[in-house]
Amino acid sequence: MKKLLSASAVCALMTSAAHAETIGVAMSLFDDNFLTVLRQNIDSHAKDLGVEVQMEDAQGDIARQQSQIENFAASGVDGIITMLVDADSGQAMSKMAEQYGVPLVFVNMLPANMDEFPADQAWVGSDEEQAGRLEASEVCKLMGGEGTAVILMGQLGTTGQRGRTKATEEVLASDDCQGIEILDQQTANWMRTPALDLMTNWMTSGLQPDAVIANNDEMALGAIQALKSAGVSMDNVIVSGVDATQDALAAMEAGDLDVTVYQSAKGQGEGALDTVLKIARGEEFEQRVTVPFELVTPENLAEYKAKN
Repeated sequence: MKKLLSASAVCALMTSAAHAETIGVAMSLFDDNFLTVLRQNIDSHAKDLGVEVQMEDAQGDIARQQSQIENFAASGVDGIITMLVDADSGQAMSKMAEQYGVPLVFVNMLPANMDEFPADQAWVGSDEEQAGRLEASEVCKLMGGEGTAVILMGQLGTTGQRGRTKATEEVLASDDCQGIEILDQQTANWMRTPALDLMTNWMTSGLQPDAVIANNDEMALGAIQALKSAGVSMDNVIVSGVDATQDALAAMEAGDLDVTVYQSAKGQGEGALDTVLKIARGEEFEQRVTVPFELVTPENLAEYKAKN
C-alpha cells in the first residue's frame, strides 16, 4: 500500500530543510551477528546519503528501547528506525512516535500492530515463514523424509521465532516429511552459547537427533560446537540455520553446516533508511516492504560469501 503525506506535512518539512537530516536508530541488541551487519548497512548507507544516524542499543530490554525511542522523538530527529526487542511492544512504540509526530520505520521484526499503522509509519523486513519453509523443506529433502529432529528456537515472542518455528512444524507435518519425528524444541534466545548448552543437555539426556533445525545461524553454530565436542561426526547429523552470516558460511564450507537461508541485511538496512527518509520528506512510499529470503546450500555457497 502506497502512502503520500499531506501538503501541510510537506510544507512543514520544507521549512526545516536547511538542517541536515538526523535519524535515530533503536536496535534490540548490538551483540548479535546479523543485527551487527544490519546496523552497519544502515550506517554505511547513511554516510553515502549524507544523513546522520544516532544508534542506541536496547540490550534486549523493552523498557530501555521505549525510553530510547521517546528520547529520539523528544530531541527532534527527522525519523526513527527500530528493530524491536519484542513484536508485541510495537504498538506502544508506534503510539509514542505518533504522539510526537515523528516518522517511524520498523526494520526486520514485524510488529503486532502492522495493520493499524498511522500514515507516517512503515515496516521493512522479510517473511519469517518463508525462511522456515525454505530451511525445513531442504532439511526434509536431505533426510529423505525420515528420522528425528530437534528445533532450536529464537527468543520467544519474536516474529522470527514464531514464523520460522510455525513454518518448520508445518513442513515436517506435510505428507513428504511426516516420517520425521520432532524429539524436542526449546529456545536458546538466538545465541550461540545457550544453544551449545541446550544441545549438550539434550545429548546428556540421551537425545541423538538426526537433524538440528535452528531458527538462526548463531544457534546452529552453538549446536555444531556441542556435537563436535561430544565426538559426533558431522557426517551423521544435518544442521541448519537462517541468516547466512559469515561464520555460518565458513561452517558450511568446512562441511559442518548443511543448510542456511540468506537474509539480506543490506536490503533491510538500506530499505529502512530509504523509507524513513521518504516519509520525512513527504514523498510517496510503501508501507510494507518485503525483502525475500534465499536458500543457501553448499552448491550455491560461493554466491553468498560477500553478501552479509
